Order: sequence, then structure tokens, then C-alpha cells
Amino acid sequence: MTVAELMQRNVRTVRSEASVAEAIVSLADAHISGMPVVDGTGKVIGVLSTTDVLTAEAEIDGPAARQVLFENTAVRDIMTPRPFTIAPDEDIREAARQMLYADVHRLFVAEGDQVVGIISTTDIVRAVATGRL
Repeated sequence: MTVAELMQRNVRTVRSEASVAEAIVSLADAHISGMPVVDGTGKVIGVLSTTDVLTAEAEIDGPAARQVLFENTAVRDIMTPRPFTIAPDEDIREAARQMLYADVHRLFVAEGDQVVGIISTTDIVRAVATGRL
């Protein structure tokens, strides 16, 4: 089975200049734990995950600093740069290996510079649980 057969094609993104609060709303609304961060041209420059948000919040002290983090901090300041990618024609086992060795929960599926999907550990577990894999 290939990555293209399991990947999610509807990829929600966040702009690098968006506030952390805006990104949190997007994550919560979509019921996802991470999404690609794009620059002004739409190029993926990083990934923002709930882990990034929690790490940033853990490094601050007090309600005033938390408000600054959420409202005045750009996503680019807390994102993880250089997200992991995989080609859509790769075998799903290769995607699982890459996630395991990189200790990540998602890979962006890319054709050249274009992100065409996302594959997560949840997608793979769902496929195993339903007998598709």
C-alpha cells in the first residue's frame, strides 16, 4: 500500500505570521494536533504541533507572559522548522519507519515543492485496525 492511498488530502495550514492564539483555534476547530506552517508564497517552512505550543507555554511564567505568547507571538517563532516529508508513491511501511526513527507523528506528503497531503500515525493505526493494512 502506498502513502497516497492512506494520506489525508485536505491539509489545513497556518501562516507563519499568524498569532499562536489563531493557530490554537485552527488546531482545535479541525481536531488535529499539528499542521504545516506556510510563508507568504504558500511554501511550507515548518510544522506547528501541540507539543510546540505546550513547550513554549512551559517556558513562560505568569498570566501576562501567557497572554503575550498567545496574542503577540507569531507561529514562526515557536514552530519546528524543516518538516519531514515523504513522496505519495512511497510504501506505507517506509512512512511508518520514518515517523518512528524521527520520533514524529506526521509526515507531509510532497510532490516537489507542493504539499499534496499528510499522513499520520493515526492514519496508519486506523488502516491496521480496519484491516486495510
